[in-house]
Amino acid sequence: MIINHPLLGPRDAQEFTYLGDASLIDRPDWQADDAAEQFYNYQYLRNNPAGEHRELWFHEGGDRSWLVVTRNTVTHEISNVELARDVARMQGRSK
Repeated sequence: MIINHPLLGPRDAQEFTYLGDASLIDRPDWQADDAAEQFYNYQYLRNNPAGEHRELWFHEGGDRSWLVVTRNTVTHEISNVELARDVARMQGRSK
């Protein structure tokens, strides 16, 4: 599988480490009234979708950047790759 890194161009997936669902970027508010329940869900509950899914990948064998990869989990086709820092910034603006 080839991941088209936004800064470095096409890279072999072996340079990366899969780290899970990209929704992990959006941590719960630790001061919320239901913080314990939110953190339980954040820590332990995961979806296992068939189809398009946003995932976190770490470029361990390269520039050590974090990426959000939108990938079809059935076909492994990658439709989008973004720097995780840019995704996190955009989520912070939308709150």
